[in-house]
Amino acid sequence: MAEVVAVLGRGVIPADEPFLHGDDLGVLRGDGIFETANVRGGEPFLLDEHLARMARSAQRMELDLPDAAVLKRLAAQACEAFGAGKEGALRIICTRGPEQGGPPTVYMTLNPVPEAQINARRDGLNLAVLTLGYPVDTRGQAPWLLGGAKCLSYAVAMAAQRHARATGHDDLLWRSEDGFALEGPTSTLVWWQNQTLYTVPADTGILAGTTARFVFDRAEEAGIRTAERRVLVAELMSADGIWMTSSVRGVAPVHTLDGVTINQSDLTATLSEMAGFPVPGK
Repeated sequence: MAEVVAVLGRGVIPADEPFLHGDDLGVLRGDGIFETANVRGGEPFLLDEHLARMARSAQRMELDLPDAAVLKRLAAQACEAFGAGKEGALRIICTRGPEQGGPPTVYMTLNPVPEAQINARRDGLNLAVLTLGYPVDTRGQAPWLLGGAKCLSYAVAMAAQRHARATGHDDLLWRSEDGFALEGPTSTLVWWQNQTLYTVPADTGILAGTTARFVFDRAEEAGIRTAERRVLVAELMSADGIWMTSSVRGVAPVHTLDGVTINQSDLTATLSEMAGFPVPGK
């Protein structure tokens, strides 16, 4: 059960109080969008950036998302109820609403960040590589596939994560059918190669990472060269460092990719600090 639940028009409600209609299209069809922001010291980190990305997802989905100012007020209520003493994950959710018509359902949940996600910043990740089933250019050329939109229909991603964990992995990296590395189900791929920090361009249909963008901006200010490019999984295996970044996990180094041991970079602590995520135990 969520520790804090806040509903648009009602504010913070008891976490066990029902508020969704049984025919809400977010439940029936996964028809909706969401964002997750890290909460530190009682404040949602990069909230403006998350809400801007959410607005882009809403536009792609033809969904009537409330103004950012409205969402910020609800987020502030949720954070006040949560308190400032622990790190949290704030989910901001907007569904299409009841099947028979009506306004979108907008609510937020706020929970402590799971210990496993925090530990991954220190211990790293053992990733499987699984095919997404499309060539690398497909989602960029087919808007109905919703590449780059953060929508609620995560059944395939969750099934892939269960498969990865059942085979002894912590998580997975999607690859295109023609062999290009893409993203994780809930994270963005970043790698270090030829003295350059790279991530995957959005024209591949990935979700542009808010945390990755923040890290890249700080890296550029520090004189670290950054770029976006496509990379084959076979080439990625020999990178000088690989990380998966997200608003909840932070900057987690990859130590094993499809059974191949990955080079470890001393940039991990630097990138984590740039993102505001201290590495546990350091």
